[in-house]
Amino acid sequence: MHKGKKTFFWNGEELWDDENEEWLIYSEEEQDSWEVIIVLPGVELIRKRTFSTLEKLETVIMADDSVETIEVSAFSECHSLKFVRLSRNLEFIGDCAFWGCTSLSSIFIPPSCTEIGDEAFAFCYKLIIFHVPRHTMIGINAIRETALFDASPFEADARGVNSNLHDVHAWVKGINDDDEYELHRACSSFNPLIEIIYGIVKRKGLNSWKMKNELGLTPLDYLDANPFADIEIDQRALMKRYILELIGGTM
Repeated sequence: MHKGKKTFFWNGEELWDDENEEWLIYSEEEQDSWEVIIVLPGVELIRKRTFSTLEKLETVIMADDSVETIEVSAFSECHSLKFVRLSRNLEFIGDCAFWGCTSLSSIFIPPSCTEIGDEAFAFCYKLIIFHVPRHTMIGINAIRETALFDASPFEADARGVNSNLHDVHAWVKGINDDDEYELHRACSSFNPLIEIIYGIVKRKGLNSWKMKNELGLTPLDYLDANPFADIEIDQRALMKRYILELIGGTM
């Protein structure tokens, strides 16, 4: 069990026979009971459709030194999936890997990832935070039919296809580029540090916590969603520290 949830600790064993379209080890009833999947260290590959259509799956946590490749539709149509912590070794996300995960509202792609496949996060209707490194290649319609695309300045045609893919991807990667969003960038970074965050708050003032970007998101929204953040911000303690330093006092 993980936080009281039915948990499956996966060691990389093959679960799905794609050729014959059948489960190899666990019954469909057993798999449909999994709420949390923890991918153990040493697992480098998640094969095609391994965890697709698991209706109760809410959380996926990959060990830092695990998955390098997520293949086609590996987690597609997991409608209850809300939280994903990808491996720090991840290099590739295949086509439709998270297609139709309708409860997923955020995803943070690690710097190790070089490519995201076509429609990888399409039809993730609630997806609004999509933090992607500059160098990562994004496939065609990777964020089709998402809250993020709906909030963008771009329009899709009748098929949901946008021809200005370069512009779309540049916009996605540059949402928090402006100087006023420095705190947003710190809170969504791969390794957010409390002293860096506090330094920005000290320079920009406490109202920087309330600053919303063009998606309507605050820095704390990013920090709360960031699976790579090992810190928790106590805003009252931060405010007390800020005021004391402002008047020359100490903690």
